[in-house]
Amino acid sequence: MKVIVAAVIERSDRRILIGQRRREDTSPLKWEFPGGKVEEGETPEAALARELREELSVTLEKCAELGRTRHQYPTSPGELEIRFYATSIKESEVTPNEFEQILWVLPKELGNYDFLAANSQLIAQLATGRLKPKEILERATDAPQNRKGEP
Repeated sequence: MKVIVAAVIERSDRRILIGQRRREDTSPLKWEFPGGKVEEGETPEAALARELREELSVTLEKCAELGRTRHQYPTSPGELEIRFYATSIKESEVTPNEFEQILWVLPKELGNYDFLAANSQLIAQLATGRLKPKEILERATDAPQNRKGEP
């Protein structure tokens, strides 16, 4: 089973970064969260960092898993496992290297965009406020095992 990682990047103004696939890509002009396939021998976090560099020219700062889903697209030979991560990046400016366009949108606006089907549950949770990426990321990085200088 292929594992896909996706970054949910939330700014301080609560807006979330989304990207529109290029016209020549599979699922042309559909919206998604930045990310991609985990390569053999690569951890999901390393794949997320690599994909963010490639797609947006940014550096992964922190991430915490938000959830997982499995999905099979009609054109795909096998089922995909998609792992969503609350993500912070070092840079404030992003470059849409691999996207037709990128936008920063409020969670309640996510339903206005034609997302890939595998994102539907996450979109619903973000749009209704049941899932708050920034809070999850802060809780994860405040956990005792993640503090510097502590065991």
